[in-house]
Amino acid sequence: MKRHLLLLFMCFACFQHGFSSTNTRDVSALKSLSKQWKNTPKSWGRGDPCDDRWEGINCSDSSVTELKLFNMDIRGQLSTDIGDLAELVLLDLSYNHNLGGPLPASIGNLKQLRTLRCISCNFIGPIPVEVGNLLSLRILALNSNKFTGGIPASLGRLINIQWLDLADNQLNGTLPTSANGSPGLDQLVNNEHFHLNQNNLSGPIPSIFFHSSMNAIHILLDHNNLSGEIPQSIGLVKKLKVLRLDNNSLNGSVPSNINNLTAINVLNLANNKLTGPMPNLTGMNNLNYLDLSNNSFDPLDAPAWLLDLKQLTTLIIESGNLHGEVPQAFFSFPRLEEVRLNNNAFNGTLNMGSNISQELQMVNFQNNDFTSVTLSSNYNKIIMLEGNPVCTNDQLGKTDYCGQQKAPASDSFSSTCSHPYEGPIICRAPSFSNIDIKAKTDSMWTKIKSKLSEFPITSNLGNSFFDGNNYLQVQLQICHNKSKYFTRNETLVWLDLSTQNLNLSEQYGPCFFNPNQYSYDHKGHRGLIIGVVVGSAAAMFIIAGLGTYAVRQRKRAKKAINLNNPFASWGSAGDQDGSAPQIKLAKYFSLDEIRKFTNGFSKDNEIGAGGYGKVYKGILSDGQIVAIKISQKGSMQGGLEFKTEIEMLSRVHHKNLVELVGFCFEKGERTLVYEYISNGTLTDNLSGKKGMHLNWKRRLNIALDSARGLAYLHELAKPPIIHRDVKSSNILLDDDLIAKVADFGLSILVVETERDHVSTGVKGTLGYLDPEYFMTQQLTAKSDVYSLGVVMLELITATLPIVNGKYIVREIKMAIDDYDAEFYGLKDMIDPALMLNTGCLVGFKRFAELALQCVQESSENRPTMNDIVREIEIILKDIELKSISTSSSATYFGNARVAFQEPYDELALSSGVNSATVNRSDEYLLS
Repeated sequence: MKRHLLLLFMCFACFQHGFSSTNTRDVSALKSLSKQWKNTPKSWGRGDPCDDRWEGINCSDSSVTELKLFNMDIRGQLSTDIGDLAELVLLDLSYNHNLGGPLPASIGNLKQLRTLRCISCNFIGPIPVEVGNLLSLRILALNSNKFTGGIPASLGRLINIQWLDLADNQLNGTLPTSANGSPGLDQLVNNEHFHLNQNNLSGPIPSIFFHSSMNAIHILLDHNNLSGEIPQSIGLVKKLKVLRLDNNSLNGSVPSNINNLTAINVLNLANNKLTGPMPNLTGMNNLNYLDLSNNSFDPLDAPAWLLDLKQLTTLIIESGNLHGEVPQAFFSFPRLEEVRLNNNAFNGTLNMGSNISQELQMVNFQNNDFTSVTLSSNYNKIIMLEGNPVCTNDQLGKTDYCGQQKAPASDSFSSTCSHPYEGPIICRAPSFSNIDIKAKTDSMWTKIKSKLSEFPITSNLGNSFFDGNNYLQVQLQICHNKSKYFTRNETLVWLDLSTQNLNLSEQYGPCFFNPNQYSYDHKGHRGLIIGVVVGSAAAMFIIAGLGTYAVRQRKRAKKAINLNNPFASWGSAGDQDGSAPQIKLAKYFSLDEIRKFTNGFSKDNEIGAGGYGKVYKGILSDGQIVAIKISQKGSMQGGLEFKTEIEMLSRVHHKNLVELVGFCFEKGERTLVYEYISNGTLTDNLSGKKGMHLNWKRRLNIALDSARGLAYLHELAKPPIIHRDVKSSNILLDDDLIAKVADFGLSILVVETERDHVSTGVKGTLGYLDPEYFMTQQLTAKSDVYSLGVVMLELITATLPIVNGKYIVREIKMAIDDYDAEFYGLKDMIDPALMLNTGCLVGFKRFAELALQCVQESSENRPTMNDIVREIEIILKDIELKSISTSSSATYFGNARVAFQEPYDELALSSGVNSATVNRSDEYLLS
């Protein structure tokens, strides 16, 4: 009887909740969003959004005012229904890496919106002009997506905006201003943060963009394609603290009034085409960080104004056309930490004096003309003098000062829990250098711990470094003290580390936290769901006698469990060794869906075939084009490689790594679904099979892209990953000839106990295989460096590593001629296609030397992948400075007719052995 009463009470409670107190339009909008998304919080759909406190929802007066679902692993697209939440004040969908598609124009209906954050999602297409209707907006953060097109001029109507972050997208065109009477960014007088860096913006910076009414404190325009002169009006922005214009194509003289920016503490104009006199920075007494490197300023003695900048921590003027002697007084600045004046023409005697700052950790004067050096006995930090005449005489020739010295590496941390909430804090203009980063991040940690102190969690910082963009990245790890996993609600309430909450800009410049996609404990939720379903079914059976309904529900629950565990049958086949794959982000597709995507495995959709099986071009239900690789019986890639690939690729997310969209494991079928890469393998493109001509600059960019992807695996993946099969056939080129590293079937995770190396059986491809790994069976990240070095030699010669018994590494080492400044003795081995329509190969010798450093027999003598990234970036900047033609990097050969083949033909995405069509008769897979 009591049980019956309890069930009746449950039904009465459900009946009560049938009356919603939330605005019906908001309820309808939320339910519509929920239907189109996957992985919404489990509370969604139960009862009333406001009364029953759906996770991520806050309400006021029966209207939804906050929708905060960051890092919930939501998948799908943002539908037009978002525009129906008319009272919304805050919308935060950040860090949902599989939430994408276009941003709907209906978002412009949210007239009450004050904060819009969609950081590090997968949004594409143009930013809707309707965003300019959000006149109440204070914070607009759309950084780290894939937005294209121009910056909408309508954003100039956002008169209340204080934080505008559109960085790290693919935006192009010019900076919109009100010069022609339309809205423009110059009208955002209250905005403190213009973060437009890492895009493809072009054209000159309009003079009207800067003016005396601006309240801007951070202007980031670095890493774009801006040209023309820096406007004179820059001197009017008196509150400016950070100005980054580096890595563009700006030319002409720096405005003489730039020293009016007396509040500035970070100024970076490096890697442009600036000419004329080096700017006089007298009066910029708050300047901490200065970089004027790699421009074409007039020759100049060490400028006198340097002695006025007593707050400097970092001075970088590489290749600055400076000469004369360096004044002793400069080295006594109390805060000075790092000086990089390499590649200049300083001469005479380097005398740093005896009153050297205690903070000074490194001085780099490589490649200058010092004939003698007076060293203080009380200074024992890093001094780099390689390339000076003083290193050829008996005074210093055999000392460490004339060798390759490296700054000490930063400390990393080991995981203190099995499922941490973690990712990098990215600071884009810190006021210090890359020396002793750990000490500099102490105050960051103090602020974060204070922010999180009220919750039962532990945080750690570690693995700090400056990346290729000169941004500081600091890994943050947060562990739950009382549970193995964070719940979704705990994440939303405890771990809101948005930029404004971090409040780090004073010392570190504009920062943001970019956490990895978090994998929640689905098992507990599944048990809860099953319990609710069974309980509800029983109640309905007792009250209404709907037994058949309960049976149907149980069948559906069983089907749902099978879908949630696609590897239930793992191990039934002989080649499926070990435990079932552990997947984080990849989507599971059924075999029926795969058939639908490929039009029933239509012959017309077949785009490749090889040892693994067949590759089909497919179209998902959302319109995304994919490449679907389907195994065949007797495939050379077994269950272990299949498992490795989906586990590895589901962990990583980087623009230079091929993205795994999903997989299918059903009825013994092993199917992988990748993003579609249109221009095939590097092997095919170098051979001419694709009918394309890759010029010198494009080949350097391909090497840079590949190194960036691998550096991400080595440094940022948690735990780190060693690829183990880097080769030109595993590097794919997209529509824009951006390189993406593919095929993770042989990859290995590096656990903390094997930080130096992994002892494992030898696998890889002969010709690319690290000989030290082959001999010792000890795999390191430097093994990938060796393989990439071989690929770099391939880029030079367009020759496979082993041809007719000749090994490319040995052949090039034998041909080297140090006295050949232009071609390094390799002219006869250079791909003839590189010499077409080209005057000279700028940086060729430097690139060849870098490649040979990578293929040193001892791993200790090889650079790291991050070293490779930085070196190639410098070479590319030299090309820009010397005005090398940047005409189309991919053109068809003359009038020859070349049949275009689909990019996955002959295993563009293959694992293990290369296709027979590639004709690598001397190459095979070691196992």
